[in-house]
Amino acid sequence: MNRLSFGAITCRTRVFNRGASVLALALLNGLLSSTPSSAQAPAVAPAAEAPKPSSSRTRMPDCAPLKAEDLRVRSRRRPGDAGIDCVPTYDEAADPELRRQLRDESLIEPRVYSDVPSPAQIKAPAIVPVPDRWRIVDTLYGDNRLDPYNRNVLKGDKPVRNGDEFFSVTAIADTVLQTQRSPTPVGFQSIDRPDSNDVFGRSRQEVFAETLLVELVYLKGNTVFRPPDYEFRLTPAFQYNRVEVEETLALNVDPRRGRTRSDRHFGLQAAFYDYHIRDVSENYDFDSVRVGIQPITADFRGFLFNDSPLGVRLFGTRKNNIFQYNLGLFRRLEKDTNSGLNDLGESPRKDDVFIANLYWQDLFKLGLNSQFALLHNRNREDGEFYFDRNGFIARPASFGDERPRRYDVSYLGYSVDGHIDRLNISGSTYYAFGHEKNGAFSSEPSDIRAGFAAAELSIDYSWIRPRVSLLYATGDSDPFDNRSEGFDAIFENPLFAGADTSYWIRQSVPLIGGGRVALSGRNGLLNSLRSSKEQGQSNFVNPGLGLVGAGVDLDLTPELRLSFNANGLWFDETAVLEVARQQADIPKHIGTDVSAAVIWRPFMSQNIVMRLSYASLLPGSGYKALFPDQGRPHSLLANLILTY
Repeated sequence: MNRLSFGAITCRTRVFNRGASVLALALLNGLLSSTPSSAQAPAVAPAAEAPKPSSSRTRMPDCAPLKAEDLRVRSRRRPGDAGIDCVPTYDEAADPELRRQLRDESLIEPRVYSDVPSPAQIKAPAIVPVPDRWRIVDTLYGDNRLDPYNRNVLKGDKPVRNGDEFFSVTAIADTVLQTQRSPTPVGFQSIDRPDSNDVFGRSRQEVFAETLLVELVYLKGNTVFRPPDYEFRLTPAFQYNRVEVEETLALNVDPRRGRTRSDRHFGLQAAFYDYHIRDVSENYDFDSVRVGIQPITADFRGFLFNDSPLGVRLFGTRKNNIFQYNLGLFRRLEKDTNSGLNDLGESPRKDDVFIANLYWQDLFKLGLNSQFALLHNRNREDGEFYFDRNGFIARPASFGDERPRRYDVSYLGYSVDGHIDRLNISGSTYYAFGHEKNGAFSSEPSDIRAGFAAAELSIDYSWIRPRVSLLYATGDSDPFDNRSEGFDAIFENPLFAGADTSYWIRQSVPLIGGGRVALSGRNGLLNSLRSSKEQGQSNFVNPGLGLVGAGVDLDLTPELRLSFNANGLWFDETAVLEVARQQADIPKHIGTDVSAAVIWRPFMSQNIVMRLSYASLLPGSGYKALFPDQGRPHSLLANLILTY
């Protein structure tokens, strides 16, 4: 309790909160307006006696100075209200702490002087009409259509005409230069070098590939809070590639083509129409439909189905985007053999995929997103023989009894992506079940029963992110029974365990001497024993895979990142390999895949990305049994990505 003295008037006040401060201030000013001879007069004049407000405001007189220890005011009313007829002043010099509070918290309002013009004296600024709100910014920044970093009508920063219709262009140039050593078979029909009649030939390979993608988008709608009313998207792609190897027949079935191949291809990776059907809530939850060639990913990491097929998809959100759903029917398109792009010169494949999935945000933990999926793959390619552009048979695969196959397989899966406190987690698990007309070796109908699980865990320590990768895909223990137990995907393209630099994931490793199939295809994890990932059929008679990996990303600067990965690889079962190769007792250990990469983004954005990586497979006993005396396979890759 503090004691305040002003002349003959003495009062005691105690202020506990903001409301009490205002009341105390009003009472204090009422007391200050009294005189010693009229101490009992009321603090506030009756309403009938209140003076009429004047048209111009004048400065009110200052009250006697108050010190900080006398009264601290957190809130106040405007002078002249509720009988306050003076402006309290404060002895700021006597209390530095009060002076700091007044400066930081702006507790005292500025005084009003009579020379300030009244609202009636202020002239309204001239109103200049503009076509729309987008052109207002043009007067400040302009519009350079060749500048991807500032406002640009080609980047969808403003409508192409008055209204809300936008056009956007994105161009990506992806350049790859790679040299590698991979197992290469000697041509069984012809050779062009003496003393080359063994099973395994020289392994050096060189690859150059230049891919240009242009994405054209035309849409209508204000997409800040809601999806567009409609959208047209077109993504043409062009690739030129050149490959040089050391063995004839490695690139083409015709030995006259030699050991070098140059190829170019034009494909269409997206061509769809997206229509916004309706909004279902005030939070812009919606239903939309998309028809045409469109990208689709079945899970967060692309383990099962990551492709650009032809189809129709109904999708939308509920509960303020907590739930997201997809219902789709797709027919897979034929791929170009050498580039992997969609080949519109071929008829669509008789391979259909049905998708139903649901994303649920924060299901078990805040920041952890779950996905439930049901996919069905119906393949009816049992009445045809298909050869790729290089003359090799693609369907059925040159593996087992080489009979045409058909199958129906369903995938029931759960995926998760997000974090639990500091632990980042991402993974998927699938159970595959169905039926195929005949197994690869049994020539009899077979039931499909297979499983898959993968997870990647990481923690961020400032600029360091260590991670651990785990994966298991079941293998078939008996290729002659009526059960196909090796897991295979529809069209995998995984981003997992250092996929961009890993030797095992990025390269195609062939099974030499057991059929013209690959242990693992390019940009693939699974030991599926397909003719190719792009043009072959799923094969559920395979050895399966186990992977345990560790890696670390080091963000040395915002522009520079170092990445290191090491993955141990094992076959789950080797019975299929032993039958295909007619070789007993093949060990399960494939080896250790080690890789390192340096990634440089000179402008701290994705517009220019340069990557240099090296990867090698340290052979295990299983790899050495399949590829004896082949040394250590490795690859060196340089990649430049330019984006507009």
